[in-house]
Amino acid sequence: MPSAPAEALGGAALLGRGASFLLRRPRLFWLGALPPLVTSVVFVVALVLLVAELPALTGWLTPFAQGWSEGMALTARIVVGTLLVGGVVLLMVLVFSTLTLAIGSPVYDKISEAVDRAHPRAPEPLDEPLRTGVARAVRQSVALVLVSAAGALVLFGVGFVPVAGQVVAAVGGALFGGWMLAIELVGSPLERRGVLTLAERRRTLRRRRWRSLGLGVPSFLLLSIPFVAVVVFPVATAAGTLLARQLRSEATDLPERSSESRLRQVTDQ
Repeated sequence: MPSAPAEALGGAALLGRGASFLLRRPRLFWLGALPPLVTSVVFVVALVLLVAELPALTGWLTPFAQGWSEGMALTARIVVGTLLVGGVVLLMVLVFSTLTLAIGSPVYDKISEAVDRAHPRAPEPLDEPLRTGVARAVRQSVALVLVSAAGALVLFGVGFVPVAGQVVAAVGGALFGGWMLAIELVGSPLERRGVLTLAERRRTLRRRRWRSLGLGVPSFLLLSIPFVAVVVFPVATAAGTLLARQLRSEATDLPERSSESRLRQVTDQ
């Protein structure tokens, strides 16, 4: 069985394979770039407004520092402001992915289905009433947003722990965000394979936890950079379908050029 580092690297390498797949299908790529462009503009405006109001917010959150010396009070407000921005960015990236997938669902389904069709044994689209699928998607989106908000709140609190708190919060935020993103990225391909609930999705990801994090964490970190998400999101969607195939022990070989064959051997272990 591959080691944890090898699994994580294999998961990260799926982003390269997803990019390679979409570069040969530019129309799909640009269609997939439109939804994150729209949501990126909205979220960047929201983040700018947050930063503009940060002095007032940190003052409101640190009434305990009013009697402290000026230097100590400023340090406390900087720490709180940093944690607040970090927690909001974590939540925004997670909500961003949920919202982008909801807005661009037909496009991302097409990308995912195209990846499946390029491989053997492509599953058929799920045969169910539209109302059933929409209701399930809404329930799952709300659940993911609530879990994300709870996680961001916990990590915000952890950041107040002296010395190690901010490091733990940063690392924990990347791991938590990457895991939540992986849950979303494999949603569409796993649904076509009959995996319909979030609990089943999590159990499937845990079969190869490190590979799932290997895809989710770098995708999460890249999505936290404004407008980089425009490029990353469609690529991560394709990579998520490749991950879903690997989790189900399905082939991910493509008739690619020989220069790509070594990468494929590494990521399919």
